[in-house]
Amino acid sequence: MGKKTKISIDYFLCGDGNKVDPRECSKCLRICEPALFLLHETIGAVEEDPYAPQIWRITPLYSSLCTRCLKCVEICPEEAISVTW
Repeated sequence: MGKKTKISIDYFLCGDGNKVDPRECSKCLRICEPALFLLHETIGAVEEDPYAPQIWRITPLYSSLCTRCLKCVEICPEEAISVTW
């Protein structure tokens, strides 16, 4: 049996209202051929207007689909993504 792939995102660099708004970048979303990332509002974020959220993050949902091509790691301008197995 092969080793399980783990994809991590540093939310101090990308998302959660920190350095980069993933809605403006989304490079990893566009380059990932198996489409294993999800862009969503940060769960538990307190917003002035919950219908117009400003605090977002990208979450790797389907790591079992990862081909380990590392394109997401290479394209991330903030070096916020790591892939290990």
